[in-house]
Amino acid sequence: MTRFILSFFGAIFSLVTLGAMMCAISIGAIFWMYGRDLPSHESLAQYTPPTISRIYSVQGRIIDEFAQERRLFTPANEIPDLVKQAFISAEDKNFYTHEGYDVRGIAAAAFDAIRSRGRDVRGASTITQQVMKNFLLGGDRRAERKIKEIILASRVESALSKEKILELYLNEIFLGQNSYGVTAAAQTYFNKTLSELAPHEAAFLASLPKAPSDYHPVRQKDRLMARRNFVLREMFENGYLTQAVYEQEVAAPLQSVQNGDFEPFQKALPPRDYFTDEIRRQLSRDFGEGEFFSGGFSVRATLDPEMQVVAAEALRRALEQYDRSQGIWRGTGKTIPAEQLGSETAWRTALADVSVARDIDLENPWYPAVVLEIGSNEARIGIEGVAEDEDGHWIPAKDVQWARKRNSDGSLGRRAQVADDLLDVGEVVHVRRMTADDDGSFIRWTLRQVPEVEGGFMAMDVNSGRVLAMQGGFSYQHSVFNRATQAKRQPGSSFKPFVYAAALDSGYSPATIVVDAPIEINTPQGVWRPKNASNQFYGPTPLRTGIERSRNLMTVRLAQEVGIDVVGRYAEKFGVYDRMGRVLANSLGSQETTIYQMVAAYAMFANGGERVEPTLVDRVQDRYGNTVYRHDKRDCVNCGDRSIAPDRSPRIVSNRERVMDPVTAYQLTSMMQGVVERGTASKTVNLPVPTAGKTGTTNDAKDVWFVGFTSSIVAGCYIGYDQPRSLGRGASGGGMCGPVFQRFMTEAVKKYGGGKFNVPEACQFINIDRFTGARLGSGASGANVVAECFREGEEPIFGIQFDGGFAMGGNFDVIQPDGRAKEVTTSTGRKAVVGPKASFGTLSSGGLY
Repeated sequence: MTRFILSFFGAIFSLVTLGAMMCAISIGAIFWMYGRDLPSHESLAQYTPPTISRIYSVQGRIIDEFAQERRLFTPANEIPDLVKQAFISAEDKNFYTHEGYDVRGIAAAAFDAIRSRGRDVRGASTITQQVMKNFLLGGDRRAERKIKEIILASRVESALSKEKILELYLNEIFLGQNSYGVTAAAQTYFNKTLSELAPHEAAFLASLPKAPSDYHPVRQKDRLMARRNFVLREMFENGYLTQAVYEQEVAAPLQSVQNGDFEPFQKALPPRDYFTDEIRRQLSRDFGEGEFFSGGFSVRATLDPEMQVVAAEALRRALEQYDRSQGIWRGTGKTIPAEQLGSETAWRTALADVSVARDIDLENPWYPAVVLEIGSNEARIGIEGVAEDEDGHWIPAKDVQWARKRNSDGSLGRRAQVADDLLDVGEVVHVRRMTADDDGSFIRWTLRQVPEVEGGFMAMDVNSGRVLAMQGGFSYQHSVFNRATQAKRQPGSSFKPFVYAAALDSGYSPATIVVDAPIEINTPQGVWRPKNASNQFYGPTPLRTGIERSRNLMTVRLAQEVGIDVVGRYAEKFGVYDRMGRVLANSLGSQETTIYQMVAAYAMFANGGERVEPTLVDRVQDRYGNTVYRHDKRDCVNCGDRSIAPDRSPRIVSNRERVMDPVTAYQLTSMMQGVVERGTASKTVNLPVPTAGKTGTTNDAKDVWFVGFTSSIVAGCYIGYDQPRSLGRGASGGGMCGPVFQRFMTEAVKKYGGGKFNVPEACQFINIDRFTGARLGSGASGANVVAECFREGEEPIFGIQFDGGFAMGGNFDVIQPDGRAKEVTTSTGRKAVVGPKASFGTLSSGGLY
């Protein structure tokens, strides 16, 4: 009997032992099989997660941020213990004691699954396993993936510290609202840093990893509240909270940005505009779009926020003024159905969903509004973000009487007399407050519309190339197309300084005489007959007067004399064009370029002829603080010398290329000062410091330009329709863009100053008659006298005339400033008298002016 009992138990023991061995072998085989081709966990030690790239103004304030995943990486030693404790309590309370996987947790999850017959299948993943899933494995819920998780988790536990694993987890985890990691989530839900979080807020965040969409703070508020309180209880039971603190935090209401309890972080940022979007475009090109959106760059922009506001206001004012002068009402083109206007809640909800510009501030902020009711004379409107009052908000009849409505057949109706002539119920419009000039008191609401005409503006430092302000259109939210950098337009006469620069560097002087008379040029498209804007001709004229009065015929003759190839090389050297066509029409600015390129080129006139590259960025640093780009390449020779006297500054050595002789640069600048003082910009540009510039108006006034500069700032503007068409009779660069430049530069001069342009040592000054080019005595005075700079050591020659090799035609009026007739030599060698009513041929229109 004893033998039988021993044999029985021996058999049982053998079976158990054999079964255990088989189980161990099977488990080992499974782990060996699944552990063969697993991804390496060693890459986690070099973890560089996608993080937000931020753009900072010169004052160090965040002005924009770009990211595919909104993440702010925070090292483990900077994450407060409170936050760590909340997530450990919610996700893995044995985190600091297990070896990567929690056997008890796995057993409990398996028991629950069996008991519920598969209806209650919950995860038992530790934080380490979740890191493996997020980084190295997929998110499928198969047993195979769980086995791989356990294998990798055990491996990584031996390779990385607990704090490093927690750092990976807390920076990688998705917490809803496009927020990755706890730092970004704290900003998204509470607009707080991690160190500012209260226990109930940390528990709020720790409630989200399970399923962020199932715990939305607005749609699933009660469910999130219950989960938050569960996490707080776990924190209390784990010894992280005292009884008193636990009771206080559980009683706290559930608050979040999404519920309107806190201001969103984005509200502190200015609306995205053309400047930061252009930085995004340029850095995506230089570093790659993926790297820019995920590299965590810190970008120090050149933007001056104060001057950017001035630039936007100046351009918008000019565009709206032109648009209002046309007297045509277009509105926004958006409507809200009548059934959604029945209650204030309904129309406010509908209006919030309408896509219209909300970034316009001109005199006062512009608001989207909807027409709720049309009275006999007035229209009642509901305004986004503005509370209703007892009487409602109204647009009076006198506010619509400037415009006509376009009919369905394209014709224009009669000028509006009452609101019903212009507006319809449900129409979405823009309005702004009209306020008194003296005290800013409210007068009434006034109807506005985004102009159809557009334009671009840019201003930069003439010495460093730092772009201080850029406006690429009336409203970024209305149109993201940046007309300052992307719109290729004909510069018209604003290109002429490059023709004159080529001539001055070729031995001509401001007093050189060029014949202003008709020209006929055979082209493949037929005979081209350029003309002056005045339709008049002025005979032999000095270069100075030619550029001051923007004489087209002189410019074409000068380009022919110098050689269009030379002019083209100058335009390319200054960066106006990558490749300029070698045709004479391009001497009048017929080839397209951007305001960005033109302003940068003019800066080289202003700084004495040194190359300057425009930049929107001073410096770019990577996520580790290493500088990966710096615009200023100048060398500071003795910046580290502590012996420099307090009244002395370190020596900065410029390595900039010289693109123009300094004498030429000064001569051209002096001539363009004449444009501002008595030429085509004299009526609209009048600054308290020396200013130079050039207007430009293309054929049929499809584009109007002005580019000008002081000794410190260069700025330029163009205005035109996106689909080029005439701006109308009387439109000109001086009349439309001149005021934009004036408004901006008035404020820029206050901030950045300005003085006399530097005179090169090689200049010798001689008094010249600016009408005739004749040399005058040193004591000469009068409106016709100007002191011209000539190169020292070169004896100026007076009396020589250039006509570009073109013979003069006939039957045209030659106008002289003093009315006197003059004898000139034509290209055929014959003598001719030009003066009042002298006839030399026929005149036809065409060309640019």
